[in-house]
Amino acid sequence: MALIITDECINCDVCEPECPNDAISQGDTIYYINPSKCTECVGHYETPQCVEVCPVDCIPLDPVHTESREQLQAKYEKLMAAKNK
Repeated sequence: MALIITDECINCDVCEPECPNDAISQGDTIYYINPSKCTECVGHYETPQCVEVCPVDCIPLDPVHTESREQLQAKYEKLMAAKNK
């Protein structure tokens, strides 16, 4: 499943550069994770890098976008194929 940034976000800017899929961007008031690009770092790392660096623990799983590890892997492969074109 994709991740989501909650309103507890303090806009510290540390998560955005850590995302290998460029899924994180600045929203109107807090950072936003694009669920179509978020693979929870599957294919890149063992753990989601944004969660690792977040100082306020405001990046939980997004219950609206549930995906299995296999689906996340397939999304990763699709994103990498599009990036390499």
